[in-house]
Amino acid sequence: MSEIAALIDKLITETRARHPERPALIGVGGAQGSGKSYVCRAYANAHAGVAHFSLDDVYLTKAEREARAERHADDPPPFPPGREPVLRDAATHAQLKQLFVTRGPPGTHDLGLAKGLTARLRRALPTPLPRFDKSKDDRAPEDAWPVFEGPASTILVDGWCLGAKPPPPSAPMNAVEQEDVLDIEFSDQSWRWQSAIQYDLANEYAIFFAAFDCIIYLQAPSWEIVRVWRGEQEEETLGRPLTAEENAALDRFVMHYERVTRDMLAGHHGAHWIVRLDRARNVIGIEER
Repeated sequence: MSEIAALIDKLITETRARHPERPALIGVGGAQGSGKSYVCRAYANAHAGVAHFSLDDVYLTKAEREARAERHADDPPPFPPGREPVLRDAATHAQLKQLFVTRGPPGTHDLGLAKGLTARLRRALPTPLPRFDKSKDDRAPEDAWPVFEGPASTILVDGWCLGAKPPPPSAPMNAVEQEDVLDIEFSDQSWRWQSAIQYDLANEYAIFFAAFDCIIYLQAPSWEIVRVWRGEQEEETLGRPLTAEENAALDRFVMHYERVTRDMLAGHHGAHWIVRLDRARNVIGIEER
């Protein structure tokens, strides 16, 4: 993906010319499997002074997500005026808790940690860069974190929802979202998990995204290709094809991402540049917004 590296070069040069006193902060968004982490990691490895971490590296710990899920299943972020939360029975509470505890969607990242990293990387200090162990669904021990010797000239951050805006509500688009709807007839008042995602994207995430000098979005051809790419990632990690049971689990897992991903694919995001990819992840077009 030399075209993307060339675009990153251009954006860093322009940003550093405007702000020579600090690192350029560049974000790379894109659906799962689009190659964003690969591109950023390769670029950082090839350029001295470039620090890189992913939103995947700054997930809340498992214990933190458990506590958040317990709290949000009963008491989500503030609803709009005049809208009252509905009391939940034990079964529904457990169902909602499972939605909230699943890593990935907005709300499951430690943005305070991410902001602290971008601030520390400006300084002439060693900065441990967090890592997340997906096999354990928890943050890796700190002694396993690589250390970047600052100050950085550029900070690259990638993330599947980087630049996302709150998606508009609609009827559930998959089985996972159906579990979030507590009334037989769809009503946005009955959504708790999706309401929390919208709230987080409109508030803490919007503030975080606004700090970037520029955001690039790697545009997949379709949602269906995203599922294929995600399966390929799993098979590469395991070194073998997925079993039927593993494919079923992956089908459910990606449903947690579907609404925001589809919305971003439709152009509802704050990226400044769009890099269009084909099925094989070849760059077929680059445009500035």
